[in-house]
Amino acid sequence: MSDVGFWKIAQSDPDRLGLVDAEGVESTFGELLSRVNQVAHGLRARGLTRGDNVAVVLPNVSEFLETYMAAMQIGLYITPVNFHLTGPEIAYILGDAEAKAFILGERYADAGTAAIKEIGFPESHVFTVGEIEGLQTYEALVAGQPTTLPDDRLSGQTMLYTSGTTGRPKGVRRPLSDIDPDTGASLASLLAGLFDIKSGEGAHLAAGPLYHAAPLGFGTGAMHLGQALVLMDKWSPELTLKLIDRYHITTSHMVPTMFHRLLALPDEVKKQYDTSSLSNVIHAAAPCPVDVKRRMIEWWGPVIYEYYAATEGGGTYVKSPEWLEHPGTVGRAWPGSEIKILDDDGNELGANQSGTVYMRTPMGQFEYYKDPGKTAESRRGDMFTVGDIGYLTEDGWLFLNDRKADMIISGGVNIYPAEIEAALLTHPKVGDAAVLGVPNEEWGEEVKAVIEPADGVTPSPALAEELITHCRGLLANYKVPRSVDFRDELPRYPTGKLYKRLLRDDYWKGIERKI
Repeated sequence: MSDVGFWKIAQSDPDRLGLVDAEGVESTFGELLSRVNQVAHGLRARGLTRGDNVAVVLPNVSEFLETYMAAMQIGLYITPVNFHLTGPEIAYILGDAEAKAFILGERYADAGTAAIKEIGFPESHVFTVGEIEGLQTYEALVAGQPTTLPDDRLSGQTMLYTSGTTGRPKGVRRPLSDIDPDTGASLASLLAGLFDIKSGEGAHLAAGPLYHAAPLGFGTGAMHLGQALVLMDKWSPELTLKLIDRYHITTSHMVPTMFHRLLALPDEVKKQYDTSSLSNVIHAAAPCPVDVKRRMIEWWGPVIYEYYAATEGGGTYVKSPEWLEHPGTVGRAWPGSEIKILDDDGNELGANQSGTVYMRTPMGQFEYYKDPGKTAESRRGDMFTVGDIGYLTEDGWLFLNDRKADMIISGGVNIYPAEIEAALLTHPKVGDAAVLGVPNEEWGEEVKAVIEPADGVTPSPALAEELITHCRGLLANYKVPRSVDFRDELPRYPTGKLYKRLLRDDYWKGIERKI
């Protein structure tokens, strides 16, 4: 297929399947384009001009994609907001991003309306997907608008907010480009080449929430290549297999937690579904235990691709055959990127020496919106860091130890929780695991494991001791958890990242943690 980019494909092949929503409703590329154009005209009719911001708090629904593609063709910034946030948290982002329009899903009515009231957001520029009392619906935005392409089309940008695990989240903002959206789509599709994804027929499973950079970027990137996008509302392992089988899914973006839970399905369930259509399953966002990834490759074949990047940019990547030769790596620098390991004084470290990971990215410079101090703090020259600790081998393979903020310092020794979590996840009675440092008068910190038991497993002191013994067989003594607590569910983002601050705060109340 010579045409690449949503708008070109929708015009040249309007009857091609473009979207399957979480209810199974199908839309063609042509039908989507008509709606996208109506949204673009509707936003302009409400006074939005190039450089303005539209914010969305939506689940994985068609309206999310329509608004995104509309913003991308009329030079707007679009800010997808984490739908788990509270009213004050949403209000902060709406105000900080200077949003001029707000698209709100009815299931988030309480938090969304509280945010609107807190900052006095104009109700005339709020549009609801579903019914929310006192507010106009999304249909009012598109009603009567033409389905033709708007004039003066220029590429827009996403303006995503960091997760805010420490302090308030910050908007990652890049300057707008003067290129047209069709050219922008072609450039965006180049990333797919790193992962051997080809343009043409296929289907992409959006397994994670579109408010996050990776599911949104890879999902819309798949559409720019001509693939149908299949949306999941709430992720579950067996439903994932059902959708792969039903829609002959070729590509997807997942996180290691999903792999762990897929592998935990009974063999008789796994065998019910055909996954042979998969050609490119990409993962990132959190450390993947070596055993988990090896088993996924054994099950699905050498279709697993990994990368290391952040909202701010990236990064590295690795394909299955290379990973099997260097198990545990997150890859080597992708074209146009550079990776360095620096100490706290900014000196470059040698091979196999752990320090802070810095990146130079081909994605262009960014700023933390309205926070020059944080922007400067993240930089060393033209390289940036998000605070991860890792090392490079002699031949350039990057291995991550952990987040700097999560590192445990016990008796002056650095301990990386990710390694311990990976060991715990090899135990069949563990559904999920978090490891953190908790106060210890003598050593400063000691290792604590917080466990979500596997389905059907009952927490008990005996199980805690069993898990500690399990770790003793896999880890040096100083890394073994000194105690184990149990939780019904760990606070994990849908993106796969553990919200460790929520756990850590329970153990450090009234105590200053120095790291």
